[in-house]
Amino acid sequence: MIVNSLTEVCNFLNISAQQRKVVRHTICPQVTQMRIWTGTLEEILNGLKSELDLLSCQCSSKGTKMGQQIVSSCLKFLADTAISFDHDSASWTRLAPAKAIGSSASHKWEDVLEMFNDLIECLKSEKELFLLVGEVEVMKGGLSQIKDILIDKSIGYKEARHQESLVQKKLSKTLGHSSKCLFTLLLYYLHGHARDIEVDLCGRIYSVGGEVRFCLYMGKILTIEEDKMVWSGVRQLDRALWLFKFVWETAGMRGVFSCKAICGVLVLRAGCLPIEEIHSLYMGSVFDKKFPIHISSDGEKIFHGDSWISAHSMQVISRYLYSNYYSYVK
Repeated sequence: MIVNSLTEVCNFLNISAQQRKVVRHTICPQVTQMRIWTGTLEEILNGLKSELDLLSCQCSSKGTKMGQQIVSSCLKFLADTAISFDHDSASWTRLAPAKAIGSSASHKWEDVLEMFNDLIECLKSEKELFLLVGEVEVMKGGLSQIKDILIDKSIGYKEARHQESLVQKKLSKTLGHSSKCLFTLLLYYLHGHARDIEVDLCGRIYSVGGEVRFCLYMGKILTIEEDKMVWSGVRQLDRALWLFKFVWETAGMRGVFSCKAICGVLVLRAGCLPIEEIHSLYMGSVFDKKFPIHISSDGEKIFHGDSWISAHSMQVISRYLYSNYYSYVK
């Protein structure tokens, strides 16, 4: 399951239509702040730049060369239009930057939108960059909504803040609940990363104390036993669990997730292991190399599941994951 929209998260959590409006209206003003908006764009562009630089060293093509130029232009544009005022000083003391002679300091977000269109066009045949180009495509959804808003670094502080406010208001008003652009901004706001979240076993929510306490768990399957892959899986689970918890709390859902009831289970499937042996792997010791990993809600420590979740709850989780995993590998 690839989680790439608020709609998917709310469907999983059984959030009502009215509560979804609450989620959107609460989240939008936070994730459409200028620093989040530009930070997300820069994070995506820098990731693409790194891959393009790597590709150009291996087998450079006309498309990758053009892509490098466009990405550099986009990053320069964002850097040149950034407002670099001292936030500790009074606004009336902040002087407007001097205009460069013979140059136009005024731009529109439409300029970035056009560069994104050109970038997608020149890289659409590069299979290695499919996911990264997809992220650029997603951000076009936001750029198209603010394309008519001016960006002018030569104006005063108050005027510049007004333009930033226009961007925030326009994005908040137009990015819908199913918008992948809005979801990408949320991921960057929460985690500082814009990549979609992938989980292999979606898990579920179940009551552990009547109608007021609930348990949330998810699982991810690995086929390679390498530290890099293991910790990548841990980070994916950590981000997924915190995202779902954040949306649950934002929606004002009845009931809470206790810290010990947010569980991520990492399952290693080594080679062509018979399905009847899978169950013992993630029920084994966390210190076993063929381990499950149960991560804490803060993502900073790893615990053996039995130390913070009841044996009965672990059996429920195991049976559910086992049945889903069986369907997954069939």
